[in-house]
Amino acid sequence: MKTVESPSSLILLFGATGDLAKRKLYPSLYNLYKKGQLSKRFAVVGVARRLKNDAELREWVKDSILTYGESENEKDLNAFTSHFYYQSHDVTDSASYKQLKTLVDRLDKEYELGGNRIFYLAMSPEFFGTVAEHLKEDGLTDTNGFKRLVIEKPFGHDLQSAIKLNNQIRKAFDEDEIYRIDHYLGKEMVQNIEVIRFSNAIFEPLWNNRYISNIQITSSETLGVEERANYYDKSGAIRDMVQNHMMQMVTLLAMEPPIKLTTDEIRSEKVKVLRALRPVDKENINKYFVRGQYDRGVINGEEVPGYRQEMNVPEDSNTETYFAGKFLIDNFRWAGVPFYVRTGKRMATKSTKIVIQFKDIPMNLYFKSGSNLKPNLLVIHIQPDEGITLHLNVKKAGQGIITTPIKLNYSTSSVDGMNTPEAYEKLLYDCLRGDATNFTHWDEVALSWQFVDEISAVWENEPANFPNYRAGSMGPKEADLLLEKDGFSWWPIIDE
Repeated sequence: MKTVESPSSLILLFGATGDLAKRKLYPSLYNLYKKGQLSKRFAVVGVARRLKNDAELREWVKDSILTYGESENEKDLNAFTSHFYYQSHDVTDSASYKQLKTLVDRLDKEYELGGNRIFYLAMSPEFFGTVAEHLKEDGLTDTNGFKRLVIEKPFGHDLQSAIKLNNQIRKAFDEDEIYRIDHYLGKEMVQNIEVIRFSNAIFEPLWNNRYISNIQITSSETLGVEERANYYDKSGAIRDMVQNHMMQMVTLLAMEPPIKLTTDEIRSEKVKVLRALRPVDKENINKYFVRGQYDRGVINGEEVPGYRQEMNVPEDSNTETYFAGKFLIDNFRWAGVPFYVRTGKRMATKSTKIVIQFKDIPMNLYFKSGSNLKPNLLVIHIQPDEGITLHLNVKKAGQGIITTPIKLNYSTSSVDGMNTPEAYEKLLYDCLRGDATNFTHWDEVALSWQFVDEISAVWENEPANFPNYRAGSMGPKEADLLLEKDGFSWWPIIDE
């Protein structure tokens, strides 16, 4: 497959010495460089406070790639890092931005970048609005080329803070210049949801409430809060995972076929799903949604502390580390089909998968024949393994007509091996080319916040009976009851 080179561009990376830049961004940019997908005319300005000069930044980038990426060629690595420049910076001081503009203008001429600029904010969210306003006020957005702002989550803490942040950013950038990253949208099998649905005649005609009984989305982690307690205790699972990653997967699974595979048409269909989500009255929040917080337990043979025993977590914290919910979409395609969503920390295994359960056949002839009948399932494995599994029933070998379940598996990990692009690599490549399809639009952000704010408002004013699930389990028993009352159960996270 022929590689397509991105347009020339200057990348200004705010938070250049942060964990995200070191673990994800530098290795991803280097991979694009090696594949010929990064223009030979590019420059990166690392903006931070920790380092002193260009040489220190280049050593930082080399260490990042050698630690988290792949490089055996010192010559290539040196050629790559020669495009990196450092600027010590105070994000609240106009004088710093004027110095930055001087460097940017020089590099623009030196590398013949045509004024193309990408501002990547890999930093504390509290500074997003401040930086955007200064970029405008201090002249860095005055350019003849394109300008794009890339923002990491969280985009606000609730709807009101998101609106305030969006208003700040829109003073400097138009909506089509804002790239809100949700790294789940860069994952191979998340992007595959649309392809599986819309390119296969055996699925799309069945993708509705006539043939599907329920859809389950699970994202479980074995890790606890780790060093993120200061952020996480103000956020919880609903803000950290549900408002963005989980709801994005719901939209991709439920959206109508777009009339074209363009950014605007795909986003339009996703927004329609969010508008069709059934709001839940405050009195019924706890009937449709379950929260949990992990207690002490055992993971991989090691005892681990409960959430309230973690560093920097209050001993009476009311923050949920687990969320399960039943989403209903009130439109013609999905009326009556529950979308069950769960996510949590310190669970039995690390896995993200989607299970589409098809309805049983009425008057199934094999139901009473001693057969081991199982529902037909389509399972989309997102991480750590990538692929799909189709669960079917076939005749068991031997005499008699007895069925047995089988699984048809396809794994992208085994087919593509290490060549599968990492999520950030794909998203950076999309941003460089100006393809915003896999980034979230403001309408999606606003509608998602509007939905989860109703849940958060109830939970924040009701003390929970925490902790209520053991580390190393699959969550509180109330999450199982959520499905049992509808006649369903969670499918095993680890295939039997």
